[in-house]
Amino acid sequence: MSVLVFQIVIKQWDKGQSSPEHVAARAAIPARYAVATKPAYYVLDKPCIVDQHGDDISTNVFKNGRIKYGMLPDGRIRFDRFQVCGKEGGDILEYVSEDKGCQIVGPLNQGWVQCQYSWRYSVEEAGMRYWMYEEVTLNAVCMDEFDDECFLKTEPTITHNNT
Repeated sequence: MSVLVFQIVIKQWDKGQSSPEHVAARAAIPARYAVATKPAYYVLDKPCIVDQHGDDISTNVFKNGRIKYGMLPDGRIRFDRFQVCGKEGGDILEYVSEDKGCQIVGPLNQGWVQCQYSWRYSVEEAGMRYWMYEEVTLNAVCMDEFDDECFLKTEPTITHNNT
């Protein structure tokens, strides 16, 4: 049975971390890892793995609502800014942005896909408001047999960059 694998890598910083040294340190952080988790969900009639790496783990980004995911009324799966549509020939990944709408990235069963985007948002802490910046990378694939090193063994078949 096929398995869907979504790996999200978050590089996060605030305005005070914009020196050349900070930029170089972020650039040295990998955008792909060995998959460290097992299937925890069942979507589109397949087991599904969501494997997260990066700075946001300490704030538990999934529980506090920053990363939103779930099934849409038409059967598509929404994951952060991405949607997966179950099609007869294979699952299709789409990127959703406010300014460009829904863009088809490509199929998930013909090699793996890597998508990146950057954004910023405000955070209020101890009565003070400041900006947080993120570069988010999504590595995604639908494979017949699970391989925890699927993102390390080959280069992505499709890349999509909105940074």
